[in-house]
Amino acid sequence: MQTILVTGVAGFIGSKVTEFLLDQGCTVIGVDNLNDYYDTTLKYWRLERLQMNNNFTFYKLDIENYEALDIIFHMHHPDAVINLAARAGVRYSMENPFVYMTTNAGGTLNLLDLCRLHDVSKFVLASTSSLYAGQTMPFHESLAVNTPISPYAASKKAAENMAYSYHYLYGLDITILRYFTVYGPAGRPDMSIFRFAKWIIEDKALQIFGDGKQSRDFTYVDDIARGTIAALKPVGYEVINLGNNHPADLLKVVDLIEIYTGKKAVFEYEEFHKADILDTWADINKAKNLLGWSPQIELEEGIHRTAAWFEQNWQWLQNIRT
Repeated sequence: MQTILVTGVAGFIGSKVTEFLLDQGCTVIGVDNLNDYYDTTLKYWRLERLQMNNNFTFYKLDIENYEALDIIFHMHHPDAVINLAARAGVRYSMENPFVYMTTNAGGTLNLLDLCRLHDVSKFVLASTSSLYAGQTMPFHESLAVNTPISPYAASKKAAENMAYSYHYLYGLDITILRYFTVYGPAGRPDMSIFRFAKWIIEDKALQIFGDGKQSRDFTYVDDIARGTIAALKPVGYEVINLGNNHPADLLKVVDLIEIYTGKKAVFEYEEFHKADILDTWADINKAKNLLGWSPQIELEEGIHRTAAWFEQNWQWLQNIRT
């Protein structure tokens, strides 16, 4: 039984990772600043479920606050850190790039340095498939990712580079996970599947950037959580993709949402956004070989589960801002 510090614990991925860790008997120290980038109702909904477990302790805290983090390390002596706290969203990063660097890069540096000072040997860092813009698919971890096309991607690249320096200088065992478009129940309301499901249910037009034929390697949140926990194993320093390895275009996703909500979509097309990637596709051989991980939930089943969650929780979900 380990004590794991999970940052971004009220987030979409962080809450699911924590749920699974608690199910395995771990003690989880959760940190989240509960910022209002998206409707905090979802964050509190996720958090309330975690707080039912006596092995979970929560601190409302920003990872930019080095001194407060230091106190938590002193109090709880974590065996490992999973850093899922981040400013998310490619498009919003163009509006406020500064907070992306201070949180995603500076906050990661705070955690790395505290791991060094407190002899925490294992660090897992959440990164992003957005780094692969312009590369050849399927995206392999060995590809050069030196051309980020958004401040969000650039801030994640900075975090990866800092993590490597701490591995090299101080021997921290670090796994960097590049996530590919995560979806599922209690997802982020700024992401396409959440928005499409809500808009279809509400008979609102779906906002499509481009022609809808752009594809994503949609990966179900439970699979991502399992892979994140598997990444706690000692590896030295590795960058590992976690993706479904079966890209689907947006119109295919809409078709599935229509099937499982029983409603038809209306489309509103807009110009493709310059900071978006046209297609993503993960090469996941490294995850299979090093972590023994592969995705288990196919897109159709994942959409089915997501639509069912919407139906069960619609009374309060209808008020969520998208």
